[in-house]
Amino acid sequence: MTQTTAAVLSIGTELTRGEITNTNQSWLASQLTALGVEVTHAETVADDPDAIIQSLRRLGERHRLIVSTGGLGPTTDDLTSETVAALLGVPVSRDQESLEIIRKRVESYGNTLTPSNAKQADFPQGSTILSNSVGSAPGFAVDVGGARAFFMPGVPHEMRAMFSTHVADFARSLNPDTHVHQVRLRTFGLPESKVNDLLSGVEEAQHVIVGYRAHFPEIEVKLLARRTTLEAAKQAARAAADETKQRLGEIVYGEGDAGLPEVVGQLLLERGLSLVTAESCTGGLVSKLITDVAGSSRYFTATAVTYTNASKHYLLGVDQRLLEVHGAVSAEVAAAMARGALDRLGGDVSIALTGIAGPAGGTAEKPVGLVHYAVATRAGAPGQTAGLSQGKMIFGRERERVRTRAAWEALALLRRVLLGGHAP
Repeated sequence: MTQTTAAVLSIGTELTRGEITNTNQSWLASQLTALGVEVTHAETVADDPDAIIQSLRRLGERHRLIVSTGGLGPTTDDLTSETVAALLGVPVSRDQESLEIIRKRVESYGNTLTPSNAKQADFPQGSTILSNSVGSAPGFAVDVGGARAFFMPGVPHEMRAMFSTHVADFARSLNPDTHVHQVRLRTFGLPESKVNDLLSGVEEAQHVIVGYRAHFPEIEVKLLARRTTLEAAKQAARAAADETKQRLGEIVYGEGDAGLPEVVGQLLLERGLSLVTAESCTGGLVSKLITDVAGSSRYFTATAVTYTNASKHYLLGVDQRLLEVHGAVSAEVAAAMARGALDRLGGDVSIALTGIAGPAGGTAEKPVGLVHYAVATRAGAPGQTAGLSQGKMIFGRERERVRTRAAWEALALLRRVLLGGHAP
């Protein structure tokens, strides 16, 4: 199945200097992919005429579609229109209809049209003007080499609206017999290289494209199918997803946009259970992840951040002798914290963590990065018996990564418990 390809060109010195993150590029690539157009080139150039011209010439020779953002504003460093006109060997002309729209928008804010504002109505002669319903800067489209090139503002919400209005239909027309469907699986617990090894051969067996996105601490597996009908594409992507789940097992915790805290929250809701947490080294991170989810008050009750031995004793009832004999960072104390959270905070299920986040404080026996975590269930809770599941891991020496990984491991353990599994 031969594919017509596209390129994304992002223009802006603020991008090449790393002053802002280029979210437009990833959004455009995902939209074009969904429309059946493969993006094989994505470039970022400064507000420099020579650099812009070089990129456009090169991309125009290789693609049928170029989607460009940036450089259409009112300031002197917004050079896209003038540069494209120079590339095409045509003058810049002012579009009166666009000028009046800009004038009305400026005056609606109580301001007077300035020459800088008016500059946004200047386009290469012969351009197709792209209206902007949510902003002041219109865009334009021209032919560059063998490509149709669309130029839009860099402001994300303006660009997205204009893409839907002006670009999407053209992109879809390039490969009319190609339909695309993608399934995204969320995984946690194995590194990207191991996930890749476990999925060896899926592409060939299922005739799909397998992609990975590592976003600490999880790995997203993307399964993209292209077929001549949408239904066939959906069936192929689903078959690949089923095989992927079978190969990866319990590390696949969800699908689509729902993260691990949302998945755990849904399980708690379905079972009618309330959750409490007792945290030491994570300092409340687990409860933050839980309460970042809208509606979490339906299942999350309370947390106790017990950073010292004294607070573990007074707030959770952890026995002083247990702390003296085993130390705060131990399986015994993690278990006592989990049980104490149920007793003192009143939930059906509890999570507890205690560890050494670093970068200092470790010993040979208890190194930096060591975390003990536990999940306890209360007798009499809906569908549950009194029980305790525990885990222990060493997460390295970088403090924030230790805390984040520990919080996710605890949530993953809770998920397994709720599904009827057990600790690793």
